[in-house]
Amino acid sequence: MKRHLQRQMIRTNSYITDATMKATMNPKTHRALPLLGRALLAAALLSLGLPRFVQAKEPKGEKNPPVKLESDNAPLQRDGKFTASFSHVVKKVSPSVVKVYSTTKAKTVTAPGAGGGGPADDPLLRRFFGEDYGRRTYRQPKEQGLGSGVIVTRDGYILTNNHVVEGADEVKVAVGPEDKEYTATVIGRDDKTDIAVLRIEASDLVPIATTDSDAIEVGDVVLAVGNPFGIGQTVTMGLVSATGRAALGLKYENFIQTDAPINPGNSGGALVDTAGRLIGINTAILSRTGGNQGIGFAVPINLARFVMESIVKDGRVVRGYMGVILQPMTPGLAKQFQIKESGGALVAEVAPNTPAAKAGLKDGDVILELDGRPVRDHRSLTLAVSQTAPGTRIGLKVLRDGERRKIDIVLKEFPDTLASSDERKESGGDVDALNGVTVADIDRNARSRYGIPPEVKGAIVVKLEEDCSAAEAGLRIGDVIREINKKPVTSADEAVELSEKIKEETVLLRVWTPDGNGRGSNRYVVVQEEKRK
Repeated sequence: MKRHLQRQMIRTNSYITDATMKATMNPKTHRALPLLGRALLAAALLSLGLPRFVQAKEPKGEKNPPVKLESDNAPLQRDGKFTASFSHVVKKVSPSVVKVYSTTKAKTVTAPGAGGGGPADDPLLRRFFGEDYGRRTYRQPKEQGLGSGVIVTRDGYILTNNHVVEGADEVKVAVGPEDKEYTATVIGRDDKTDIAVLRIEASDLVPIATTDSDAIEVGDVVLAVGNPFGIGQTVTMGLVSATGRAALGLKYENFIQTDAPINPGNSGGALVDTAGRLIGINTAILSRTGGNQGIGFAVPINLARFVMESIVKDGRVVRGYMGVILQPMTPGLAKQFQIKESGGALVAEVAPNTPAAKAGLKDGDVILELDGRPVRDHRSLTLAVSQTAPGTRIGLKVLRDGERRKIDIVLKEFPDTLASSDERKESGGDVDALNGVTVADIDRNARSRYGIPPEVKGAIVVKLEEDCSAAEAGLRIGDVIREINKKPVTSADEAVELSEKIKEETVLLRVWTPDGNGRGSNRYVVVQEEKRK
């Protein structure tokens, strides 16, 4: 079967507009392509621990003396014996789990005119009497949120979730069976991991012991302790269902999944092992109803500890930064890049003037090892780098054009703001053919419409036929094809010419994808030849 791209022969800007409209109006001939993050659609069903969330004040960035958590890393006993009661564990853990209440002050809001041609909508009257003419003001009620927290030091540091205290004007903590109440200070928050650090001035606090969350295993018995629906401290039991989960749309994800019942109000509470040691901070549930359905997520204590120690020491979370966009290594990509071993992370883009760029890392490199340790996947590499101090020299083993080489990179601190391309989602994976793809040259209107920067050259995708292989692979209208089988593309004619010369069963495309906010990033897409019956 002849594989080819079609060259769009009419004005690009007119066709892009028409094609978009037709994709909506006539799904039989055109269809909108799935978003890169379609694997994350389940996140729309998440109920993040509270009946409502509040918006947070930014932490002041003040430094504090280093904090030290109590740790117990003795191996968990897994001898197959099952106890009839975990009351001894609950008695050990219970004093360390607290209720967290957040409050936002009442606000005065001005409502616009009611519409419908009344006086409030008359521009002439507003001109003479002011923009507030005909509008009403009213006072919004106070908003309150509830959650849980875990005391981790004797001097009053508490771990909870960012979404429990985000935007709160006042945070209070209730400790013990008598609910003794304290006003809490928000030491710092991290929305990239959904962790927040509070502190209260109190005596006789009982901190929980922590352990190495990397040592937990699927099938371990765990207890969830928290304040569901505000009814008071509650304990539920379940198993570790999985580790390394990433489905909540946060920047750094490595969640423990458990079937221990977790409900709204449990957010920020403790997930402990059968020795009563903290292994995670309960964060979210996956639910179609808003209540527990046996799928809960907790931030591992190793990650929460890193965030807390950094916030307390530096007043913010200090993370290492290479300056790359990583892509998961799918089987199709592994075949194209000649990767025989499992794992690894594909470098989709190296940002200019970053540590990675200065060290010589290139787009299309496959990172196999970090400091002599195999890279399991792109998420584990991202986490490892982020938890490495800026200024540290790391050693990478990469595969480039079939050759392995070593690259040393001196990390910098992760910048406060990045282009949204660093927040990009994953692409879909393996696919079928280049038939059904129509491309055009990039003109001024296309660059303006999709936010394509001047340095991005190639052929823009203006049409995709329904169910064509490239569409199923993750190619979308507005993507710019920059390479075909690692050969540069600078125009639509060149893209068509290269596609007609392809003899392999699979095609490796390097494309630039707009993010919808006037920016974008590079990624790789593998397209496999369509098989006809």
